[in-house]
Parts: sequence; structure tokens; C-alpha cells
Amino acid sequence: MKVLLDTHTFLWWNLDDANLSICVREIIADGHNQIYFSAVSSWEIAIKAARGRLVLPGNPGAYIAERLRLHHFQALPIQISHTVQIYKLPHHHEDPFDRLLVAQGQLESLPILTLDPEIKKYEVETIW
Repeated sequence: MKVLLDTHTFLWWNLDDANLSICVREIIADGHNQIYFSAVSSWEIAIKAARGRLVLPGNPGAYIAERLRLHHFQALPIQISHTVQIYKLPHHHEDPFDRLLVAQGQLESLPILTLDPEIKKYEVETIW
């Protein structure tokens, strides 16, 4: 199975947060699954850390790179096709990070591991 992490899912996995569903925990823990982490999530984390809205145990670049290696997550770069896909999305959600995740999920055929009810309004598979 191939899946895309929402930003909160990535952070909660790394914090062993109780908010993660059992289903999501099992998917991420299964070494046969391919878990993707979007560049848009790293952008969101960096912005929140810089504004003091997120505290990490180090600089965001080093933290994210170390966590990707540790958990064998695959980086998903942002492509022009992903950004242009946003044009086609209805305005259910105004968060630009989430809208780009939806576009990536749609174009790459990746279900998104998310609790966000706004993302679930789009034509993209979500799992929680």
C-alpha cells in the first residue's frame, strides 16, 4: 500500500501521540507499505516552527531529514502538475498546504492519512 501523510500525522507519529488511530498506526508500522511525506509538509513545519507555533527538538531541516531516514518515509517533491491541480479543486478548504496535499493525493493516486474533516470533503481517498 502507498499512502501520503498529512502534516499532523507525521508529527503525531514521531511523538507517539495517542490521537493517531489504530488503523493509521498499523499502516505506518507495516514495513511493506510505502509512506510518502510531501515537501509541502516540510514547508508547513518550517513556517510553524519559525513562528513559534511548533516546537521541535532541533532545526526543522535536520529533524525532518532524520525522521524520514529513521522511519524509511519517502519524500514526495512538489511538481508543477500538483500546483496547477489546485485550480481544479473546489474551495472546501482555504489552507494552501492541505490543498496541495489533496492535489498530490489525487494526481499520485495516494490515499491521505488524515484526521482533517475538511480534506475528506475532496475527491481523494482518506484513511483514519
